[in-house]
Amino acid sequence: MPRQKRTPEEYSIDPAAQQMLIRAEEIGIGTAFTRADDMVPCNIGGAGMCCKLCGMGPCRLTKEGQTGVCGATIDTIQARNFIRAIAAGSAAHSDHGRDMAFTLKAVAKGEAEGYMIRDVAKLRMVAAHYNIPIEGRAPEEIANDLADLYIAQFGQQRGELAPVIRAPKKRQQLWRERGLIPRGIDREVVEALHRTHIGDDQDPEHILQHAIRTALADGWGGSMIATDISDILFGTPAPILGKANLGVLKQNMVNVIVHGHEPTLSQMIVAASQDPEVIEYARNAGAEGINLSGICCTANEILMRQGIPAAGNFLQQELAILTGAVEAMVVDVQCIMQALVGLAANFHTKIITTSPKVKIKGATHIEFDEHRALTIAKQILKAAIDNFQNRGETKIPDVREDLIPGFSHEYINYMLGGTYRASFRPLNDAVMSGRIRGVAAIVGCNNPRSRQDYLHTYVTQELLKQDVLVVETGCGAIASAKLGLLLGEAGLDKVGPGLREICETVGIPPVLHMGSCVDNTRILTVLTQMVADGGLGDDIDEVPAVGLAPEWMSEKALSIGAYCVASGAYVIFGGSSPVSGMPDKVSDSDLVLHYLSEGWQEIYGGKMEFVADPNEMIQRTLDHIDKKRAALGLPAYDPARFGRSGDSRVRELEQLPLNERRTALYGVSE
Repeated sequence: MPRQKRTPEEYSIDPAAQQMLIRAEEIGIGTAFTRADDMVPCNIGGAGMCCKLCGMGPCRLTKEGQTGVCGATIDTIQARNFIRAIAAGSAAHSDHGRDMAFTLKAVAKGEAEGYMIRDVAKLRMVAAHYNIPIEGRAPEEIANDLADLYIAQFGQQRGELAPVIRAPKKRQQLWRERGLIPRGIDREVVEALHRTHIGDDQDPEHILQHAIRTALADGWGGSMIATDISDILFGTPAPILGKANLGVLKQNMVNVIVHGHEPTLSQMIVAASQDPEVIEYARNAGAEGINLSGICCTANEILMRQGIPAAGNFLQQELAILTGAVEAMVVDVQCIMQALVGLAANFHTKIITTSPKVKIKGATHIEFDEHRALTIAKQILKAAIDNFQNRGETKIPDVREDLIPGFSHEYINYMLGGTYRASFRPLNDAVMSGRIRGVAAIVGCNNPRSRQDYLHTYVTQELLKQDVLVVETGCGAIASAKLGLLLGEAGLDKVGPGLREICETVGIPPVLHMGSCVDNTRILTVLTQMVADGGLGDDIDEVPAVGLAPEWMSEKALSIGAYCVASGAYVIFGGSSPVSGMPDKVSDSDLVLHYLSEGWQEIYGGKMEFVADPNEMIQRTLDHIDKKRAALGLPAYDPARFGRSGDSRVRELEQLPLNERRTALYGVSE
């Protein structure tokens, strides 16, 4: 039976989302939230105990010792299902990287309309990693060679992926000894599918070993390539003021939302929206101009580089249309709900698909081509402008929040040491002294089966109280943005004393927005440099750091989690496990789940666990951080040791009489 219907407050902690959910109920329109209530998940398939990889099935294994028709055991079936999810997630992120590489090649050859190399320094730095000559060469020449190198990584059949050399030396050695370094991105994905065909790999540990290699092809391959090229073409992010939530939509302007994951499209839409011809076209249509905003990781791409506001994260794509104020939602790839078209039919909103890989029945398709990028972007915007006259009643929630995104790895270096002494040394020192207890990377999706944004923000806030520095990407970052955690000193009264002192001294928010979900590779780069700067061990598995995906739902999240584990990280997923066993029973159905934790930890120093209770997530995070601190010989965490200096202490002292102030500062009085 369907679960009991939840209230808007139970669906989401976001007041803007709650308003739109009330409106949806009033006009009788379903959303992902209500569909989640109506659709009872299959507990057999949800636990990975169902195999449908051949025509003899589907085979559902619900009894101890039961096998599929071919004799496949439950652990083999779960391992196969798990690696297929990782292969799909890796393919999605890596295919994005492939498209970016082809765009870089076109820009280098002068064949991509509207694009240019915006960060020559990043281009030269990345090229130098691979010994591509840079001295005395034009940026286009360097970019052409880098594009060729990156394009080759996808079809390469033998050897090692080039970006792997950027991992810690000790980690590279481990991967080589285990035969885990990806040979080519596409090869590992294809082999994952081949191994799981009927009658192939039937050793769960062997299957999961290749799951790691497939995930590494994403994290230290396709995703890293995508982030590098995005920075080169669109600029390496630095802090910029932005806004988030549905209140960024404007009544008097043409509202265009870009949704998906491809910055090649969204960046060009931004450029086209600033063209005087397009602005005049909008004014002639009766609007005051064009108002762009983003949903999902496209939101993060244009937010952190251009300051374009974010209308919300994954679960707000439908809610944005419910405002009645969106002329067009322009989508490309990944995380796009098919329900958008049916929902938009109740309003005037156009759903415009743009990728040759993605069409939705009933949507308008305007295919994007980087060679004619600006021309097509203008065409898309004019279609949205033409739709402005069809707008009916609107209801835009008056809810928005300021934020500071754009903390790239390069900017963190700069903010900690300036132009001439850029370094992670101050961050390492803060961790070593105990001012910062450790680091948590909180990333991932929204899931309508949990309360939107609650797990993200609850875990974030509780860890901040414990002096854990938080870095975030993807929809998790937008969740914190909507709560005001990404703005300067906002919320510092709820941050632990040591972390607060660091935030006040450096001038950073307690939560650092590092980009889109593909930009989790920035976090790998940060951890690698923390290792290189010394004092925190000689590999990532020794750093007091944890990765969390509290509201995960996509296959990409599993790929991200697997490559982080392979890199040495402890990764905690919220919600249920896709390879959980039979409820309340220890049996063969727990073998894979155990291997992802204890087995992987023994091999890689990292592990993957699925934890439903947020308080347990927090406790496991803190226990892991404290265990790593102890192993490094660092002082035990003690919040009473710090926090009596910095801005807050200065303000306290200013309120004291002069004599008492001298006593407090120097221990003497007149």
